[in-house]
Amino acid sequence: MIHKIVQSMAEAMAGIRDGSVVLLGGFGSIGLPYALVEGLIEQGAKDLTVVANNAGVGRVGLARLLDAGRVRKIICSYPRTADPAAFLKAYRAGRVELEVMPQGTMAERMRAAGAGIPAFYTPTSVGTKLAEGKEVREFAGRQYVLEEALPGDVALIECWEADRWGNLTYQSSARNFNPVMAMAAKLTIAQAQHIVALGALDPERVVTPGIFVTRVVHVPYGEPTIT
Repeated sequence: MIHKIVQSMAEAMAGIRDGSVVLLGGFGSIGLPYALVEGLIEQGAKDLTVVANNAGVGRVGLARLLDAGRVRKIICSYPRTADPAAFLKAYRAGRVELEVMPQGTMAERMRAAGAGIPAFYTPTSVGTKLAEGKEVREFAGRQYVLEEALPGDVALIECWEADRWGNLTYQSSARNFNPVMAMAAKLTIAQAQHIVALGALDPERVVTPGIFVTRVVHVPYGEPTIT
């Protein structure tokens, strides 16, 4: 019987290794799996490469992971946030490496990984420092940069509803990077605000099919902020 709902955070985090590439869902605070990040800190994996929209805000979520000294490299689109103190402290001390990536390129690299596409060409970043060292080709008179797929060892994501097969729905803008990250990782762990009976989800609302999800942990925390 397929049953992907786990009963503890320790069970959800089991097997995450030092040096893992962690895809961390969310856009700002929306859709970010705070409970799973706390679980990862407790689990103890270190020397991590984290792929996220930004480099953390304040002292929660990714910022707490940075403060704990667990992150070796961050791949993100927006390293400077409203309160990037944790990242700046680690970066200026040489404790964390930064790779800046255009937001659409980052999303497409993960989507490509989930779809089994090894690389693709994009016009984004042509002629900038972000394209240095990368292959550039011309198609129909326009320059394009070759970008490789971006798979993860682990994806930590947040969803609205889940059933025991791991089928997931999302609430409004909390969807953001979560579905593509779920597809791109070997081990996908979802925190769900609601656990529903098998068959209760409208198939038209399922965004992430259970085939992409490894574990689900129930983390109810009320209605999300809708933006």
